Amino acid sequence: MSTESLHPDRVTNPAYQFGQEHLIGLADYSADDIRFVLQQAAYFREVLDRPVPKLPTLRDKTIVNLFYENSTRTRLSFELAQKRMGADVVNFSSSSSSVKKGESLKDTIRNIESMKIDMVVVRHESPGVPHFLRRCVDAAILNAGDGAHEHPTQALLDMFSMQQAGMPVKGLKVVIIGDILHSRVVRSNIIGLTKLGAEVTVCGPRTMMPLFVREMGVTVSHNLEECLAWCDVAMALRIQLERQEGGLFPSLREYHERFGIRMEHLERYPQFTVMHPGPINRGVELESDVADSERAIILNQVTNGLAIRMAVLYLLSGRREL
Repeated sequence: MSTESLHPDRVTNPAYQFGQEHLIGLADYSADDIRFVLQQAAYFREVLDRPVPKLPTLRDKTIVNLFYENSTRTRLSFELAQKRMGADVVNFSSSSSSVKKGESLKDTIRNIESMKIDMVVVRHESPGVPHFLRRCVDAAILNAGDGAHEHPTQALLDMFSMQQAGMPVKGLKVVIIGDILHSRVVRSNIIGLTKLGAEVTVCGPRTMMPLFVREMGVTVSHNLEECLAWCDVAMALRIQLERQEGGLFPSLREYHERFGIRMEHLERYPQFTVMHPGPINRGVELESDVADSERAIILNQVTNGLAIRMAVLYLLSGRREL
């Protein structure tokens, strides 16, 4: 049996070297780059289970968390990862900064860089901001979500969670369900999953199905029952009401009836694992009992997200060997 068949999600090329300096999106990463990040995350996941889950590997680094958009899970996960690794952390919030006085993004980041920082974690409501920052500063840029474009660390933690649940990504059947139109998670997941050899289907209302998904070569469905009968993993996406102007579906109740995963689905289709990037709208994307069931690995995704972010921070800091 070949090494690839034993470890389908591992780097098998002995000459491979990780050469990335930023994490703007998974579109820039090769399949081996993704595999390598997942391998490093496995080490940090073990660290998190230690009595004192800390490593002083970034104690000489200064990191700015530049969040122009509200976030709880992603911001806290990055901040905790940074502190667990001994970095000096500066948190920036646009609501309490000179942005309110009219300062441009370019001037803000150049002023921050003048304070001798090493890395910037950025979340912004406009797609392309991480690319813009990469041209403006010398620090390593990590995309924590830009508009409806990409959210690379979320996709990485999703793939890592599949691995941790005993499901190699290669050959896995994954359906992503819900608000495809407004999601940055879906694009990163499609890119990452297909690069590692998974089969991906997207499922949701026709009004929330953007053209780009067909261009990315995935299957499009509007039938939840067929998808759940087929898949190994069902990943529900949050309905992003804050990004919508209304009229995309009649009501949340009808959405739940057509595209929400319910306990009856778990009983009818016993093979699939439930995932969700959070936060969950209980009773909309998932019935509350589904979110709390043994078939759901949602809380594992949160812990695995910390390991992924520790791995990415470590690699982009210039370290390569643990």
